[in-house]
Amino acid sequence: MTLNLRATIALCVALSLSTLLAMPMNFPGLGADARFTLIVFVLATAAWVGTKIDDTYIALGAALALTVTGVISNNALFGTLGDSTVWLLICAFVIAAAVTRTGLAGRAAVFLVSGARTVRQLVHLTTAALVVTAFAVPATSGRAALALPVFLALAKVLADRKRLVVMLALLFPTVILLSAVATLIGAGAHLITVSVLLDQTGEHIGFTQWLLLGLPLAVTSSHLAAELVLLTTTRRADRRGPVHITAEQIQEHSESQVTGPWTQAEKRCALLLATVVLLWCSEPLHRLSPAIVALIGAIIAASPALGTVRMKDALKTVPWALLLFMAATMAMGLALEHSGAAKWLVSGLPTNEPPVVFLAIVIVISTAAHLVLQSRSARSSVLVPLVAAAAVGVGVNPVSAAIASTAAAGFCHTLPASAKPVTLFSQIPDVPTYTPRDLLRLSSFLAPLTAALVLLFAVAVWPLLGVSVTR
Repeated sequence: MTLNLRATIALCVALSLSTLLAMPMNFPGLGADARFTLIVFVLATAAWVGTKIDDTYIALGAALALTVTGVISNNALFGTLGDSTVWLLICAFVIAAAVTRTGLAGRAAVFLVSGARTVRQLVHLTTAALVVTAFAVPATSGRAALALPVFLALAKVLADRKRLVVMLALLFPTVILLSAVATLIGAGAHLITVSVLLDQTGEHIGFTQWLLLGLPLAVTSSHLAAELVLLTTTRRADRRGPVHITAEQIQEHSESQVTGPWTQAEKRCALLLATVVLLWCSEPLHRLSPAIVALIGAIIAASPALGTVRMKDALKTVPWALLLFMAATMAMGLALEHSGAAKWLVSGLPTNEPPVVFLAIVIVISTAAHLVLQSRSARSSVLVPLVAAAAVGVGVNPVSAAIASTAAAGFCHTLPASAKPVTLFSQIPDVPTYTPRDLLRLSSFLAPLTAALVLLFAVAVWPLLGVSVTR
């Protein structure tokens, strides 16, 4: 679907719905604030879907409209910028800048990849290395940028085996996107989900609980996806040949040091990262919030004596547009809840459907949502408030439904423009990479597999970890 056609359809649908909502004789049970909130949501979603206007600009405009009209207060709008999840992401990016500056991530990746002796071992060791980066670098675009030099080095070493290079080009973004669910900082959408759940249900999902629920799903889905990538982009003859990649070979094509003794900066950075992750995982013991732990880590990472990066340089790596987008959409979520719009939207849903059917519908919609809303955070901003409210109405645990929706929305592999990591690895000069046809072939298998896997975890695994299907 072309952008012009999509924009036309989105505009027509938005104007039709807005007109219906604006007429007082329609939907008599809908209050004025709720009516206006829904109109703002419809118009914002249409703008996200059908225009090239920056997502953050749209979200800020929508939040401003809701504030000026009194649906939410000034404090509610500006208070979202001080939310602990926003601070967590800022500090996590500062720590990630320190990790990137030392080249520690490249050394760790080479340590794993150089042990491969077969193509399949190379694929799964690379997958394991990419999953680990979810603990070091927040947001999928940041991890893609960090992993790109490693991929380029591997591509040069394997230059005589073109199909393997194409396979790796597709493997990197695929695993980066699916493994993001491993940690709370893996994507901005996760922080939006946590904020919505806290506002609508009072349920607090900390770093440890998310890790407990997300890491097994991330590992399983990433390695299954790696097998699919391998099988759909290579032939048996390509997979049969041996692989022997040494750290020295990669060093020849890498700007950062990946061999030799560790520097003092690398040792300090590794110790800091390990300590921060350990403190995040042990939150129930010391009761320090993840944001406070991240702030401590950021201060140390940028300190003159122990740090490896200057604070002003680290702050340049923070995606401020993403943070403003998160704050604005949090404010929109507050309006949806406090105005009664969310409750009205789900009031007509049937309440006699089995919980598994409800979850399956949520997961299918969330999996397909990337075809309409390309921003992962925008998808969660639109879907999670509705999913959480609907789950309460039908007797499903809103935590299970919201996290399942967010995890399923992590699938965004269908088109090169569906996600930034997919775009980045599809446009590499002088390196053979995948085509849109390769993505479509992979997605035809990966989409149902991802949806089925999320549903399996929601109904069979997460209940064993303390998150039941029903309330």
